[in-house]
Amino acid sequence: MLMADLGDIRLHYQLDGDPDGVPLVFANSLGTDLRLWDKIIPLLPEGLRILRYDMRGHGLSDAPPAPYTMGALVRDLERLMDHLEIRDAVLVGLSIGGQVAQGLAVKRLDLLRGLVLSNTAAKIGTKDAWQERIDTVRAGGIEALADGVIERWFPAAFRATPECHAWRAMLVRTTLDGYAGCIAALAGADFYVTTASLRLPVLGIAASEDGSTPPDMVRETTDLVPGSKFALIRDAGHLPCIDQPVAYAEHLSRFLRGIGHVQA
Repeated sequence: MLMADLGDIRLHYQLDGDPDGVPLVFANSLGTDLRLWDKIIPLLPEGLRILRYDMRGHGLSDAPPAPYTMGALVRDLERLMDHLEIRDAVLVGLSIGGQVAQGLAVKRLDLLRGLVLSNTAAKIGTKDAWQERIDTVRAGGIEALADGVIERWFPAAFRATPECHAWRAMLVRTTLDGYAGCIAALAGADFYVTTASLRLPVLGIAASEDGSTPPDMVRETTDLVPGSKFALIRDAGHLPCIDQPVAYAEHLSRFLRGIGHVQA
């Protein structure tokens, strides 16, 4: 169990793969923790030093009082990578993790050599819609909106499996401050102008059944960066690394090889 004490917050993280390998960093989505990537790790190429962590308010990381800002979430990952002396990484961010990835690339391009923007966008939702979700959570807990979230996360076939229950349990056990705090960060985030200024290899990953960030939204954000690539995973929801891990790992591995991050 690894915890990074960054002064004002402690973040839970995990290291996998080759300790001497090239770095690959994962940032999780709202309502999940670093287990989001469990199925992907064994399917990736050799020669990677893999860092994943629990975003503030999630998993085993500290959950300061809400609200949070996107700047704080970006700073958390920035300090964690500095703490672990990780540079020249490819950063994979899903949903809010993808916005953290965009923010870090703008702030600290020296830390990164590539981005994977998975099921995310430069701007997600509206302030009014996010505030309504915060109000619902504060009044009735995450359980009050869990069924709707699961419908956006997974296609119908996966929702019928026993495994889906485990992911729903992860969602509802997220701290209220962590969930509401990160929603506040999403509500205030808009990366259209800054992401369009980026010049590094980018892969956008979308899923055909994603009810939160549909493929056109992901493609629009990916296209902001010249030379970017885009991949669509069929029959997958908002978390394709869970319901279509083989396809997800294939797209990610192809990107890593294509930019020379790992050997072909």
